[in-house]
Amino acid sequence: MENIPVFVGLDYHSASVQVCVVDQQGRMLVNKRCGNSVFEITQAVGRGREVRSAIVESCCGAADLAEALIDPVKGPAWPVSLAHAGYVSRMKSNPDKSDYSDARLLAELGRAGLVPKVWLPSRAIRGLRKLVRTRAALVDQARATKTRTLGVLRQERISEPGCGRWSKRWMEWIKDERTVSEEGKFVIHLQLGMLAYLREQIALIEKKMAETTREDVAVQMLLGIKGIGVVTAWTMRAMIGRFDRFTSGKHLARFCAVTPRNASSGQRVADSGMIRAGDPLLKTVVIEAAQRLRRYEPRWRALSDAMASRGKPTSVIVGAIANRWLRGLFHQIKHLSADLVPAGRITQEKTYTDNGMATAVA
Repeated sequence: MENIPVFVGLDYHSASVQVCVVDQQGRMLVNKRCGNSVFEITQAVGRGREVRSAIVESCCGAADLAEALIDPVKGPAWPVSLAHAGYVSRMKSNPDKSDYSDARLLAELGRAGLVPKVWLPSRAIRGLRKLVRTRAALVDQARATKTRTLGVLRQERISEPGCGRWSKRWMEWIKDERTVSEEGKFVIHLQLGMLAYLREQIALIEKKMAETTREDVAVQMLLGIKGIGVVTAWTMRAMIGRFDRFTSGKHLARFCAVTPRNASSGQRVADSGMIRAGDPLLKTVVIEAAQRLRRYEPRWRALSDAMASRGKPTSVIVGAIANRWLRGLFHQIKHLSADLVPAGRITQEKTYTDNGMATAVA
């Protein structure tokens, strides 16, 4: 039997998937709910049908499903794309929402070639993202724990010693301070125990990230830049993934949300701060990196001084440095950004760059 070309839309949920199949003329052949497994999805699509495109709306777990459907060994080897959830939502002409209509829309977008695609990161990059986000959450918890501890001191109007907060001397003082009430001491010791636990967890996850990226050339290149530390390198590698997937340095800077936001209308031409987009964690580490670069690198220090002499505020200066640094970084690192390979799994096949550095090929 000759294969019939079809287009598939998959509305993904953790327990089920709504499968819609349309043909080249837009006629709906299937729109049904099935279990969340590759076998049941392929069964729902039916035999004798050649899947020209399968579209999954990007959400938690969608990347794993897409990877399973792309797999030529264990899966059906379909051409699968992730669709940007925000853009798909805006494309709906119907204010009502249902799995039935969502799957139909995804199938039609695939048929028309209008899918707002999202990059599908590899399993290794997704794993590094889990580690980076978990570390960030632990750091936030540690910060909140410190705030609660200091809150007890403020509530009881206790003056702190002249040494730096959270130093060894400061920690000894707060544990032995006699003016703290009994209830305050109980809360402080509880918070300090939690802080010690969180620090242990952060150390463990940082050790795991160091092992994961030990042989990654992109991370090593970032660490070679003065002012760039391991947390910045890990976060940029995880959130950006492959640098060569961008078309230009401007494209990369816009992805990191450090480009100016245009606010022009009619004869009025103006900027309005930075664009409000991108991953907040990635944007944060890039801005922090720019803060350090303006102190350590002569080029960026000179630019900072020149902009400051023209009356530019510090926020604008740091944003401009972040923007220009990323544009230049793109051309330095794009040829090194082979996909992340976990430590111990690098193959013998290598490609060599112009500067002699070896990039492992998975």
